[in-house]
Amino acid sequence: MTKRIRIRDIATQAGVSAGAVSRALKGQPGLKDETRQRILTIAQQQGYDFTRLRSDKIRRVLFLLHRQHNISSALSFYSPLLLGVENACREEGIALSFLALGPTDAIEEQVRRHDPDALLCAGFFEPELLAVLQSMQLPLALIDLWSPNLPSVNPDNVQGGYLATRHLIEQGRTRIAFLASSLAHYSIRLREKGYRQALYEAKLLTPPEYEVIAPPLLDTETSLINAVEELLALPQRPDAIFAYNDSAALIAMRVCQRHGLSVPEDVAVVGFDDIETARVSHPPLTTIAIDKAELGRQGLQLLLNAVPPEEQRQLAVTLIARKSAGEDQHGNQTH
Repeated sequence: MTKRIRIRDIATQAGVSAGAVSRALKGQPGLKDETRQRILTIAQQQGYDFTRLRSDKIRRVLFLLHRQHNISSALSFYSPLLLGVENACREEGIALSFLALGPTDAIEEQVRRHDPDALLCAGFFEPELLAVLQSMQLPLALIDLWSPNLPSVNPDNVQGGYLATRHLIEQGRTRIAFLASSLAHYSIRLREKGYRQALYEAKLLTPPEYEVIAPPLLDTETSLINAVEELLALPQRPDAIFAYNDSAALIAMRVCQRHGLSVPEDVAVVGFDDIETARVSHPPLTTIAIDKAELGRQGLQLLLNAVPPEEQRQLAVTLIARKSAGEDQHGNQTH
């Protein structure tokens, strides 16, 4: 099988950057004529497949998810998002494929097998992994993640954290804890910021131990259980918990109930994401809802519209306050 000639190979021989090669191949400005001609000559000599340029039209998109996510549980959030991307791709005549990646994988090799024209990264990715993906010179956009050099779309995480905490305050709760798996994730940090803002406005001072980060264990669920146990073991346990997502909130509810505590009477719990299981839990889980399908569609539009790398988009979130089984739910839309 003939080895595919990559932009990086041409750049090495021409003594220029991969970005310069990309501009030369696409006929974009910013290069001297001599440099452009040298690059094109080398590309022809090496047998570069110029049909791969496809006039910049995106025909194949690769949707990437990090292996760090517990894929089976993460898909409760990412499946509707992925379907939103797929529906948008179908409308545009674009083929979509999926790949879970980790930093120890042969990243470029695995990505190239899908022969994508563009990449969509959803959820957490390390800067180092993103750098490898960027070096492949493919259009790249982020969903539920942010980087200063890439276009991105996110829920309004700050407003969501604020709404969740404000709801608990309005229910008369004064000892409100924040439960997170890690503050390394962009969205979790912003949700914590909204939590802090609501407490500040209400003039509620909570002790540092009320903001609990799950210990870095291999199993996320076990780690979160340990974190909730820490909260309940405090001399003055919290009367409410805002969990960074619904899966964590449902774990918090189970741990509280195992300790003989009634939810929400003894400890109120609010989640984030509005996954399917949040709607059928007992008691029903109050949560911050995200239009996950729209989040996916917006991610694809970032690629198709070729927006500047610094462009960021935010989607509105909705508080879904579920009282109890059989009662109506109500939501307050924010923009």
